[in-house]
Amino acid sequence: MVTLAELRKTPFHDFHVAHGGKLVEYSGWSMPLHYGSIIEEHLQVRRSGGLFDVSHMGRLRFRGRDAVAFLDHMVTRTVADMQQGQVRYAIVCNAEGGCRDDVLIYRIDEAECLMVCNAANREKLVQHIAAIRGHMVFKMTDETESTAMVAVQGPAAMDLVARFSRSIPQLKRYRFQQKQILIAKFLISRTGYTGEDGIEAILPKALAGKAVKMMLGNIDADEAVVRPCGLGARNSLRLEAGMALYGHEIDESTDPLAAGLQFTVNLDKPGGFIGQDALQRIADNGPSTKLIGLLLEGRRAARQGMDVRINGGTVGRVTSGCLSPSLNASIAMAHIDVEHAEHGTQIEVDLGRRVTAATVCKIPFDYRSVSS
Repeated sequence: MVTLAELRKTPFHDFHVAHGGKLVEYSGWSMPLHYGSIIEEHLQVRRSGGLFDVSHMGRLRFRGRDAVAFLDHMVTRTVADMQQGQVRYAIVCNAEGGCRDDVLIYRIDEAECLMVCNAANREKLVQHIAAIRGHMVFKMTDETESTAMVAVQGPAAMDLVARFSRSIPQLKRYRFQQKQILIAKFLISRTGYTGEDGIEAILPKALAGKAVKMMLGNIDADEAVVRPCGLGARNSLRLEAGMALYGHEIDESTDPLAAGLQFTVNLDKPGGFIGQDALQRIADNGPSTKLIGLLLEGRRAARQGMDVRINGGTVGRVTSGCLSPSLNASIAMAHIDVEHAEHGTQIEVDLGRRVTAATVCKIPFDYRSVSS
């Protein structure tokens, strides 16, 4: 069993310890689950702003003549027509159309891109890249442990960023700039994983401490608009926003069409991509399951793997669930048979000791109606 002392530590580790972060193991890293109350951190982001250490995410840089062509072969969305400074969310599939990972592709210039991937899949993707590169000419550099990555999310996030840059708040969603800050180059994108506006920044690891102090200021002040938040709030925020988490809503046995990620799949991509033929067959026949939202009666949270039932028969399984801090209600996402996936359908969830009623609803959940 790996102890916390043996885990990888992000460049913000000392900050987490100094501010009372509850450290846990996550994908081989020592990460803060929370600094106090997960519910308060969640609501802080919805109402104002939160800062997240996301340095555990993989950062792979591709440079060279065939870098773009290779990524086009590897991911489900087109990379060749991306503009410099653009970010695209995409899926890396296996030959059967299952999801190896979901990633962000940053188009740096004509022959250079950056890929941000899930921490749990970084080593798997590095091996996959080596296995499929063939004779393509490019260099792939794993920059995960030489850099830091931080996210600032919430309604006040862009006002905070405006203190340091006039141009960053002018960015459109899924665009980025490279800025010279603190004598070093930062890559700052208008992206996030909470359902709120905000930015994600990649920077040299040596500047992590200075950067977090610059962004947070006096976090103990009552008027602090941005406070540190942990993995617990990040998970409940993304669940309310209906965002997939690898290992839950998507995995190697789940295709992106069944997971509601049709927008990430370009079946007309010139030259094709790994898994395209399988996804074309699924698209032609229609997925047999669908990812849906559930609003449960009562306050008990559903957990991954719990059965979803209709008239005593199992029609699907829960992928993620929590007691929503914004809605003050139990919510979940689940993969269920497509014939039962219509909004408003009444179903049941087996919570173990009891079975509770639930209603199929749209995702993202309607958290904005009560969180402002």
